[in-house]
Amino acid sequence: MHSSTHEAISAVWRIESAKIVAAVARMVREIGLAEELAQDALVAALESWPGKGVPDNPGAWLMRVAKNRALDHLRHQKMQGEKLEQLGHALEAQEALVVPDFVDALDAARQDEIGDDLLRLIFTACHPVLSTEARLALTLKLLGGLTTHEIARAVLVPEPTLAQRIVRAKRTLAEARVPFEVPRGDELGARLASVLEVVYLLFNEGYTATAGDHWMRPALTDEALRLGRMLAGLAADESEVQGLLALMELQASRMAARVDAAGRPILLADQNRTRWDHLLIRRGLAALDMAMALAESSARAMGPYALQAAIAACHARAPTSGETDWVRIAALYDALAQTAPSPVVELNRAVAVSMAFGPAAGLAIIDALRGDKALQNYQWLPSVRGDLLARLGRNDEARHEFERAAALAGNLRERELLLERAQGLLP
Repeated sequence: MHSSTHEAISAVWRIESAKIVAAVARMVREIGLAEELAQDALVAALESWPGKGVPDNPGAWLMRVAKNRALDHLRHQKMQGEKLEQLGHALEAQEALVVPDFVDALDAARQDEIGDDLLRLIFTACHPVLSTEARLALTLKLLGGLTTHEIARAVLVPEPTLAQRIVRAKRTLAEARVPFEVPRGDELGARLASVLEVVYLLFNEGYTATAGDHWMRPALTDEALRLGRMLAGLAADESEVQGLLALMELQASRMAARVDAAGRPILLADQNRTRWDHLLIRRGLAALDMAMALAESSARAMGPYALQAAIAACHARAPTSGETDWVRIAALYDALAQTAPSPVVELNRAVAVSMAFGPAAGLAIIDALRGDKALQNYQWLPSVRGDLLARLGRNDEARHEFERAAALAGNLRERELLLERAQGLLP
């Protein structure tokens, strides 16, 4: 009994924790403290539910206990004569304590604020005052409901290191007095970009792991998709939010076809497209349509996530690899290179150009990138160059590039794939 109850508590916490932390943070105005008070509610559930049973509305139970803990904290501050004005943030919890049976009706009446609270939490956890690594860890902790151990395993760092990273992130937010709010005006765009960057990094690490023994880490892509869908629901009128969601849905649709039964990578051209998830494709295409409509209605060009989603849509719509519209993909990469120029975008553009106009055209772009310092240790540069050289029949040079790429690869499966390609070019 206790085991099943603990499993239920864990499942409820994973679903509800972000909303609870967000609601409490609105009351106490400090993320670290809000998480501690939310954890107090979790401890109360672990103590109460095994004996009394899981409540009919476990999420509301946890929310009520966490808010009451927050009110106790604020009352204690009042007794000490500190921060009297903060009691105003606890008005709904005060009302709930005075009339306990009213709490469910009160919560139902204020459901529209849940979304606002979650947006505040996302923007605070992804504040640019934090490093990218800290933003990623804090987002997984606060919005993913993951334990420190789970996050450490997910991002491949020792648990003590991860724990220190999260503690420092909370301290940094507190010391910088980062307001618990959704930014307005011009600041919104810059801050939204920071949020989307964290979700995109999380998805990419799950889609193609930079290190470890596995080609993909589906738990990370699942978390990124969950956050992307949450953001799309909370900021439905933002083109790039819809664009990122479209990109992730379309990319995730291929995951079942990206490895064989032994876990070895299968490249896009060789994938069995009947194994692609067509529900995810439909969801991705719908989100892309929305992103394009929002961009058009605001008289703005499509942003980088929407452009990448449009590229992914070209693959999703092609019944076979040979029917892929590479000319359109090359044009979309041209637009992406103008919108968000980077060496990696240029590398991907070279692949598209090679498929649309021949390997020699792609190789000319690649060779112009060979001196770029940002790509010196990036295994995909020699990997792509090796592929283009092989297509031109320059096998010795191609083999050398694949071997060099394998030496740079941190992922075991990726390294094995590159070495296999090198071996395949032996005379």
